[in-house]
Amino acid sequence: MGRADGFLLFERKTPKKLKVEDRIKNFKEFSTKPSSELLNEQSARCMNCGVPFCQSGCPLGNVIPEFNDAVYKQHWEKAYNILISTNNFPEFTGRICPAPCEGACVLGINNLPVTIEEIEKNIIEIAFEQGFAKPKIPNLRTGKKIAVIGSGPAGLATAYQLNQKGHYVTVFERDEEIGGLLRFGIPDFKLEKTVIERRRTWMEDEGIRFRTSCNVGIDYSVEELNRNFDAIVLALGSTVPRELNIPGKNAKGVYYAMDFLSQSNKKVSNIPFSEEEINVKGKKVVVIGGGDTGSDCIGTSNRQGADVISQIYYKPILPTERDKSMPWPTFPMTLQITSSHEEGCERKWAVNSKEFITDDNGQLIGLKLIEVDWAKDEETGKFTSYFEKPNSEFIIECDIAFIALGYDHVQHKGLVENLDINLDPKGNLIGNDKEYKTNQSKVFSCGDARRGQSLVVWAIHEGRECAEQVHKFLS
Repeated sequence: MGRADGFLLFERKTPKKLKVEDRIKNFKEFSTKPSSELLNEQSARCMNCGVPFCQSGCPLGNVIPEFNDAVYKQHWEKAYNILISTNNFPEFTGRICPAPCEGACVLGINNLPVTIEEIEKNIIEIAFEQGFAKPKIPNLRTGKKIAVIGSGPAGLATAYQLNQKGHYVTVFERDEEIGGLLRFGIPDFKLEKTVIERRRTWMEDEGIRFRTSCNVGIDYSVEELNRNFDAIVLALGSTVPRELNIPGKNAKGVYYAMDFLSQSNKKVSNIPFSEEEINVKGKKVVVIGGGDTGSDCIGTSNRQGADVISQIYYKPILPTERDKSMPWPTFPMTLQITSSHEEGCERKWAVNSKEFITDDNGQLIGLKLIEVDWAKDEETGKFTSYFEKPNSEFIIECDIAFIALGYDHVQHKGLVENLDINLDPKGNLIGNDKEYKTNQSKVFSCGDARRGQSLVVWAIHEGRECAEQVHKFLS
């Protein structure tokens, strides 16, 4: 490595963020641009490990020590070429990936890990700024035509890889813009949509065709799909939200998180919408669910001017450091304090939602909760089961509740049923682990639609692997 003792000399540092009172005035990204000195120091912290566990921690297998070394030496084009050899969209992963690579960093055994995600983001942004990140237009075309249904990270990765093989690729998207959850689920303060639009222009220059506002199975028939394409890839995502089956779930003011986030993203991008407007200005908001989607609801609610925001977790508060239930190099399930939490939110731990309370008009006015105790396996340190504590019920006032409990599976009605695709017991599309093929001869599946709700890096990995299998099939 460029600096063998860098991990001893430099502490982990990330770029400064705008002050809370400034950043919640808009939906723009709020991390400041790091200096060259900061990037040099942070890349110098990468150790000359005997085994770079960071690479195995990354589902894409990013060659992390090598691009860190190139960054330290300010060989930016080399760093870029190393990075894109495994990762199609580092501008996405560098912003919204939870960085399992950092959880596996050897330095993390007794220190804070290398800022791999931040370095990754700056490699691609500097590549764009300096002009050596350029579209690659295939020299030869095979004449084969492929339909990719869905334009989330899995669909985009599949399309990119197959286009580079020389095939003609058309990406179908039922929404107005491409990106899937990147576009309509992730708020702009985490991923500004100009980043996605820049990538779309790039991919169009390379020869990929996008058909938006086209719901395959309705606007474009299955018969046309089978007739016009030599292979079909289903990258539909996992979009059916998990239910919260408690009394009052149909009350006015109770929404799924993604309905709120999707509409907010449309507002920010000036995209018209026909559904009921969800506006939390001056409201008491409760977010049910402790994941990233719940955190995004908090950040969005703060920017819309919510009066009070509470977040409900059914599990106990997590430890701040690794314990025996999460040994290195597994991903540490420690307490996460996101930028949205910093902006204002009351977090309630180890409570179960029991009932939505309404007034005589069916309008939400409160949420009944009950405290729970968890049993813990003494050997592994993992929580195993819980019971509700007697006489511990209480009610918190709220005008609006967002259910952010994740997703069950891909949408079955419509295209999946029309194509007669087999499903696994969880409701995901069955795609052979090695071939990514469904029960239909030329139909493949990848991403969350196949493996269930997961991370953006897994989606890109799935898209890349699926593309290889489609290419073999066409060959």
